[in-house]
Amino acid sequence: MSTEVSTGRTTGERHPGTSRGGPRSGGGERAGPPSAETAALLAELRRYLDLAPQLSLPPRAFTSPELYELERTRVFGRSWVLIAHRDDLAAPNSYVSVDVAGEQVVVTRDADGVLHGLSPICRHRMMPLVEPGTAGTADSFTCRYHLWRYGLDGRLIGATHMRKNPDFDPARCRLPAFAVEEWHGFVYVNLDAEAAPLTPQLARISEDLTNYRLGDMAQLGSWSEEWACNWKIAVENAHENYHVMGFHPETLQPSTPGGSDTDVRVDSPWALRLLIPFTEPLETYTLPLTAEEKAHMYGFFVFPGASLAAAGEMIIWLSLIPQSIDRTLVRGGILIPRAALDGADLDEMRRNAESYAGMINREDRDGLEAVQRAVGSRFAGRGHLSPKEPGVVAFYQSLARALLRGDDGWPGGL
Repeated sequence: MSTEVSTGRTTGERHPGTSRGGPRSGGGERAGPPSAETAALLAELRRYLDLAPQLSLPPRAFTSPELYELERTRVFGRSWVLIAHRDDLAAPNSYVSVDVAGEQVVVTRDADGVLHGLSPICRHRMMPLVEPGTAGTADSFTCRYHLWRYGLDGRLIGATHMRKNPDFDPARCRLPAFAVEEWHGFVYVNLDAEAAPLTPQLARISEDLTNYRLGDMAQLGSWSEEWACNWKIAVENAHENYHVMGFHPETLQPSTPGGSDTDVRVDSPWALRLLIPFTEPLETYTLPLTAEEKAHMYGFFVFPGASLAAAGEMIIWLSLIPQSIDRTLVRGGILIPRAALDGADLDEMRRNAESYAGMINREDRDGLEAVQRAVGSRFAGRGHLSPKEPGVVAFYQSLARALLRGDDGWPGGL
């Protein structure tokens, strides 16, 4: 299986607020010491590294504005976020734009096929060149405010009526660049332009996925929707199969029952694998899966919010990206072997795939939004975790490392 990695890093102005040297506030000023409440929350998170208590997070972890600001900088300001699948950016001059914890990001594939991660904020008067949630193709981006124009690599192409400003150097004006990598067809962005590469951290997962032939997978259906819950509530849910008996009694419980044991393997601060047994092995027709692979769902997570679920000859990818303290963008898609598309009714297959995924998503969304409505109750509290939820504690440990480690120690080891 090939590495299939494109770093696509653009040389340019580093994005303000993502430079090395410690977390900063949203306005670019260095943040002060945390409040007593936030310090107490961080101390509770540290316990997961020391003692790994089998308890859920304190309810305030899902509603504290100060903790969320720390997450914006220490987690999403320097972590790899899954933005899209390669098929979303298949065409030259294509782009996908999203909001990552309040920071607008656009990923482009230029005419030469090179990926770029950019801030789409015009360098003149801060007008977004594209809005979050949009995608398409374009030869360039033109600011609709004063018609400044930029290439898909971030360079300034034209700035109207600027020649008489002696202090303005168009050669030095470009969109700030983020780090971007393509790993087996999945496109990740890190707001820290100097971030260490992601791919070496996923070497063991690459080996696990060899028989799934990700390079030969095609995206059959996709979705992008916003859920009214804190991002950690959504990510917790994705790290355990225990909830299947409650949220998915008719859709998933028959094939991957919530009462089954989940095997968890943590590879690095970025990478985690869950292994969940099927009630019956799945049939395969194209992929050379082993008996063990046919008998298990392989769940792979890239901290903070990206996941793949490999189930026979279908792979579902999901990315959970905060939009605000109580809003989470849920992006995802369904992949199948390209060989399975030959002679098939693609429209019908796509409708079926998106309908199936939509049904699962609605079940999760309804439940998780109910949890969010309850976290502010004076009767909300920490719950004892089940032995069926080892992945939740593993997520808490990754979260603790991100929030407690300075730049010099990030990401570090386990």
